[in-house]
Formats: sequence, structure tokens, C-alpha cells
Amino acid sequence: MEFYIKDASKFINKKVEIKGWMYNKRSSGKIIFLQLRDGSGFIQGVVEQKNVDEKVWEAAENLTIESSVIVNGTITKHPKKEEYEIQVMHIEIVNLSPEYPIGKKEHGPEFLFENRDLYLRSKTPWAVLRIRDMVFRSITNFFAEEGFVRTDTPILQPTSCEDTTQLFELDFYDEKMYLTQSGQLYSEAAIMSFGKVYDFGPVFRAEKSKTRNHLSEFWMMDAEMAYYDQNMNMDLQEKMIKRIIKDTLENCKLELEILQRDTKILENCVKTKFLRKSHFEVKQELEKDGLKVDYNDDLSTEEEIALGNKYQIPVFVTDYPFEIKSFYMKSFVDERGVKRAKCADLIAPEEAREIIGGSQREDDYEVLLNEIKKRNYPKKEYEWYLNIRKYGSVPHSGFGLGLERMVRWLSGVHHIRETIPFPRSTTLNRP
Repeated sequence: MEFYIKDASKFINKKVEIKGWMYNKRSSGKIIFLQLRDGSGFIQGVVEQKNVDEKVWEAAENLTIESSVIVNGTITKHPKKEEYEIQVMHIEIVNLSPEYPIGKKEHGPEFLFENRDLYLRSKTPWAVLRIRDMVFRSITNFFAEEGFVRTDTPILQPTSCEDTTQLFELDFYDEKMYLTQSGQLYSEAAIMSFGKVYDFGPVFRAEKSKTRNHLSEFWMMDAEMAYYDQNMNMDLQEKMIKRIIKDTLENCKLELEILQRDTKILENCVKTKFLRKSHFEVKQELEKDGLKVDYNDDLSTEEEIALGNKYQIPVFVTDYPFEIKSFYMKSFVDERGVKRAKCADLIAPEEAREIIGGSQREDDYEVLLNEIKKRNYPKKEYEWYLNIRKYGSVPHSGFGLGLERMVRWLSGVHHIRETIPFPRSTTLNRP
């Protein structure tokens, strides 16, 4: 029977074989302690000289950090901790590693990111990226249960969904194309066939930012729903976020423990209704709290962090000024005569900032056409998108969730580069 470290509790006093790596070791006289991992978890291997033959003891002494090994022995409970050990009886060295570049000494973040291929083996990225996997599975299961169809959208696109200054342009058989910023526009076409759809894949933003909040390549989940207004849209988002948090808390206990994550706020978010406040209301509050605000602009990083700190639960900030939002959003004029978008950004606490952006989409052909013309977008490139409104248009809404931002919040890590296996930004493109 194949054995994995994560299942050690089921194999107490049974002989097993571990195929993995030794990531550290220490010795105490005639006992050598091997720190082993196999991808599923971590365990200590105890090698007692009196209980093994000379070749096994010699192999244990010769093992170097990150050597690959096959270890045979018996699983036992740790005498003092709530964990398990393997009493080693046999060691097969698969590959003896030379001096490991990432040793016991401290390294700066830039060194670790430039050696990301090796740093992935460490406990912190192991924990963060397993949480990422949990988020992916949670979202997939959630949408399957809610009756959505996954419809993957093109990475190469001829049009812009967001700011045209942030596009990566490339040559596609002598035609100009762009790396996608979002699959949203294509998903809007798909809902006229399937009703509710989502896609999940890499997107690209050519934003020359070097902050801890940005990546040039990241993963986005876009969902679109026919016959949904903006309130229904936010209801679905809240339900999904609560599900993701709940799944992570239940299934990633070891990972959260490794990261020393305080989960009190996350636990409260599962059982507490999210707040909904208008852009104008939020700006007023933040101004009263002493921040300098611009009522006609987006929320700044400082404002988003302040909002999260104030309420300690996610807040839907609704009804942004239309002129600062995307062309496809449905609009209305408020009681102050300001044209606003029927939209919302979901701002998470603990400095996680915006994790979701969503809106009700403009479903009127003429209104959308006029907005495209007003922004000097080429009508020809958006003709297919306009056709969604020409043939059987319906009210519809959608949203996009940034996977890395969600993972950063759940894991509590400082830099968003830590939430993706191989980050791509303006300065870090290795390996």
C-alpha cells in the first residue's frame, strides 16, 4: 500500500516506506534525526545506531540537505508532541545533493525569489501554495454546485476589457493582438447560451508597478450570470467568499499553523454578513477619520487599508463614479446628479484590500455603443460584443476575483509574489 506522510496517524506501529527528501538533520550522540518530506507533509525520522546496521548509519551520516531518499521504518507517536515519527530501519539514497544554495543562513526576499525554483521546497511557500490549491478547488466546487458551466476564454484577444495602456501587445500572424486582461467579455457571450458561466486562468497587466500588491501575470476567476442584477451579484460573491474561507479553515489547518496565521478575523467573516456601503458614504467616513480623500477618484491603497482596519470584515463599496470605471458597466444618476456605475469592489480586512471587482453590465445596445464611441474605442473590434445586446439582450451581471489577492489574505503573507509559484513582475522574471 502506498504511504504518504499526511496519513501517518493511520499507520501507527506499522511499517511504511517514504519516498521523499531530507530537508534538514541534527544528531545527538548515537541518534540522528532526519527531517523528511514527501510533498504531502513533514515527519521526523529517528535513526538509532544500536538499531540499524553499519550501512544505514553511514548513509544517515552522509545525507546532505535536499538529498532525495527512500526511507523504511515504523510509524510511532512523538513522545512529547502531538505528531508522529518514523523509526528508521533502512535508507536508500536516491541522489546525494551537493551543498544546497538555500542553507540555514538568512537570505533576503530578492535572493529567495530569484531562486524560486529551490525556495519552493521550503515550508512557507509549501503552505501558501497548498492554500492556493485549496482556493482553486473550493471555487470549482462552489460553481459546480451553483449550476455554472466553465467556459474557458482566449488568452490572445483583439480587444481590451480594461485600461488599454496596460496591454501586452504581440504579433499574431501579422495582426495585432493582446494578452488578455480578463475573460469577461467572452463570458458575457457565453451566458446567452449557458445562463451562468465562469472561467479561470492567467491574465496579464502591463502595469509598471513595483509594490507588494501587483503582478504582471496573475490568475483571475471571472463569472457572469444572465438575469442577475447587482444585488444578486453581490449576494453570490459573499456566498462564494464565505465558502472559500470555510474550506480553507477546515482543510488547511497545518498550512495555517506553519504560517502562524491568526484566524480569528477569518472565522468571524464566515458567520458575519458583509457590509455594503456606497463610494460616497465611504469617502465621507474616511474623510471624517482624518484621511484626505477625492470624491471623484477610486479608493487609494491607504483608503482601502483604513476601511478594512475599521470594520474587520469585508465591505462592498458600491456605486463608483462612472467616469473612472469600465465602459461596459451599467450606469445611473444619483440624487446629487453624479453619474455612477452599478458596481462594487469587495474590500477585505487585514490589509488584503480589493479582492473582487464586479458590476451589472450595460445591456442596452445604443447606450453601450455610445460609450464605446465616447471613449474612442474602435467599433469594429467590439462589434461582436455589441451583438450580445442586439440579439436577445437580458439584464446580466458578473465579477472577477484575483486568486493571488485572495490567497494573500487567507495566508497572511506580506507580498503577493509569495502566492504564485513563479511570479512575473517588472523586475523579477527568473527562473
